[in-house]
Amino acid sequence: MASETSASPLLEVVDLYTHFDTPRGVAHAVDGVSFRLERGRTLGIVGESGSGKSVLSRTIIDILAKDGSVLNQGEVRFEGRDLMALPEKDMRDIRGREIAMVFQDPMSSLNPVKKIGKQITEVLVKRLGMPGAEAKRRAVELIESVGIPDAAQQLDRFPMHLSGGMRQRVAIAIALAGEPKLLIADEPTTALDVTIQAQILDLLRRQQAERNMAVILITHDLGIVAQYTDDVAVMYAGQIVESCSTEELIRRPRMPYTEALMNSAPNLADPPHTRLDAIPGLPPNLLRVPRGCRFAERCPYAAEKCSAEMPALTDDDDPSHIYACWYPLEVKEAVSA
Repeated sequence: MASETSASPLLEVVDLYTHFDTPRGVAHAVDGVSFRLERGRTLGIVGESGSGKSVLSRTIIDILAKDGSVLNQGEVRFEGRDLMALPEKDMRDIRGREIAMVFQDPMSSLNPVKKIGKQITEVLVKRLGMPGAEAKRRAVELIESVGIPDAAQQLDRFPMHLSGGMRQRVAIAIALAGEPKLLIADEPTTALDVTIQAQILDLLRRQQAERNMAVILITHDLGIVAQYTDDVAVMYAGQIVESCSTEELIRRPRMPYTEALMNSAPNLADPPHTRLDAIPGLPPNLLRVPRGCRFAERCPYAAEKCSAEMPALTDDDDPSHIYACWYPLEVKEAVSA
């Protein structure tokens, strides 16, 4: 059974490029990204703002501009079908039904002038062909399933009448309405306080377990990754620079950028007002990407080779743990010792 699963992942992204043709040049937002996601597992995609995480997710479900400014190359295979080669009509059938997305700000994804019930039943009627009465009953079930009390009464409310956490629960209910096989959650808790963040993430985990649904969780928070994901891909400047199981990443990071992300996170054991270890400098300009490692200018371990030649993703003794670095962390520690 394990060999069958590895041979046919639910989602496989192969050498994916998404570039934007701008008046100032071509921006390399996603630059040669590859990964696999098995059914029922959670993949965390983590990195600083501007690393290409959200553009990657929007490329997967094909919702970027169609005006010729977006340049795509590569493959996005979902259950063996290359989504990049499908016409828009076929992608509309997949979006929301087989692959759904929860966005960072629910107020930008919910229609402010439509009642909650109407927004949920529209998905059920148009995507699944449910009759109106059945769709309304199902809408109440979905609202209840995401932990909103008085579900029947909530259907007649507008998004502005709900708190941020409640709006995000509604957005999740809408995403789940089509019974998707893959849910992409793009920073779903960024605008929420810590308590509500945990509630939303626990909700996603319960829904995933009940539905055997695969999840891509996009975040900049390694703490969330450590608690809620099975595997992780670290992105920097449009590229995946490290990828492995979450447990392995926390135990043995190899890429200096991963180490820098970990060090920049607050530690509850530190006394109040302890200064955080910020990553120095800024990410590279994606209009003029460096020739070598894109993290070299900010890396405390960089050598001359790092700026001259880009490292490829490689592994030492575990092919499930890959990283892009000429001098991975354990090697540097041995040299300094």
